Amino acid sequence: MALSVFLLLSISICFLAFFQDLLLSVNAQSYNLTQNSVTPINYDLYHSSGNLMGEIRALVHRHPDKLTMETFKAANKGYGSEITVVTYGKEKEESNKRSKIRILLSFGQHGRELITTELALRILSILSEEKLLPSMDHASLDSVLDKLVIKVVPMENLNGRKVVEAGDLCERRNGRGVDLNRNWSVDWGKKEKDYDPYEENPGIAPFSEPESQIMRKLAISFEPHLWVNVHSGMEALFMPYDHKNTTPDGLPLKRMKSLLEEVNHLHCQERCMIGSGGGSVGYFAHGTATDFMYDVVGVPMAFTFEIYGDGTASSRDCFKMFNPTEPAAYNRVLSEWSATFFTIFKLVPHQLGAKASILKLEKLVSIDEYLDGYLMERRNRYGKKMEVLELGMQEIRTYFRLFLLSSVLLLFMFCSRISKSKCRPIVSAIPL
Repeated sequence: MALSVFLLLSISICFLAFFQDLLLSVNAQSYNLTQNSVTPINYDLYHSSGNLMGEIRALVHRHPDKLTMETFKAANKGYGSEITVVTYGKEKEESNKRSKIRILLSFGQHGRELITTELALRILSILSEEKLLPSMDHASLDSVLDKLVIKVVPMENLNGRKVVEAGDLCERRNGRGVDLNRNWSVDWGKKEKDYDPYEENPGIAPFSEPESQIMRKLAISFEPHLWVNVHSGMEALFMPYDHKNTTPDGLPLKRMKSLLEEVNHLHCQERCMIGSGGGSVGYFAHGTATDFMYDVVGVPMAFTFEIYGDGTASSRDCFKMFNPTEPAAYNRVLSEWSATFFTIFKLVPHQLGAKASILKLEKLVSIDEYLDGYLMERRNRYGKKMEVLELGMQEIRTYFRLFLLSSVLLLFMFCSRISKSKCRPIVSAIPL
């Protein structure tokens, strides 16, 4: 009896060991298969970050009559970043530029979305006339562009892009793990039930990240009439809001919706999703750039565009999910969406009306935000002379805060004295 039990146990142990080895082998093969199925970056189609920015610098150098370029740097708690801004505008005088329609476009806010930065290069190439739009008359295009000043941020998240190029193809955050499209102040930090800290880390505070600080200053100083934040992952044309299931109402809604519907008809063949980001995607996004541009900066037309997505790609195959991998699809996306933007350049002046160029900020910004924008605008105009002015403005800011603090303290002391005088008992001068 004992021998039978011993044999049975031995057989069972051998079977379990064999089964365990089999499972390990299957898992290893599955892992290798998954690893092999991840699509790498195709550098025959795509530029590296260094090469792309190099081409843009060369493009600006060849066309100084049309394009200018500036690089802004910022740092916070040991982490630094830089953002290059390319400006298209035929008028050199700042006063003349301020009389035109101002457009601000941002690409590459998420590192893994390489196709967006390729689109930025294509748009700049068309603006410089090194590439042409087959469907648009050259004279008509010149007439449209004469009315505009366009600032292009070709790669907002350079540090995050370098992480992707180093092998982490699913990385969307910046160089220290913060999602730049969750780091703005409108409804910042709120977390939904499906919140993913890897994907949506909002940072330790609004504008904790140098990239967001630079973009905020740029927007406040430039005061754009149109903002577009360009992403990939699907095909969509979104207006505010991202953090709730509503859109603006009244005339702003009418303007934005009319423009998006025309673009959807002309270029998306009605396939692009239209609506608020929060109401269309299926989840709310808090602390986004577009909500800040509309609510705080007061941009009349603020959008987020999604220009490509492959719904058949696995969740691990991020390059394929967010970027076309075949030459035909790559060229189609760039051709269609560059044409889309030039259609928008043509439509915006009509949508905003004759008084668009004198539109002012309708929202209140803090003294810090205003001064930051003021300094950036003057630095753009006067260059190194701004260093002295910036120091002076820092002192003004400090004195302004001290003035506010002293005013509050004086008001508190004054109210305290009044309160005490009212409570003091009345003493009769007539002896009882």
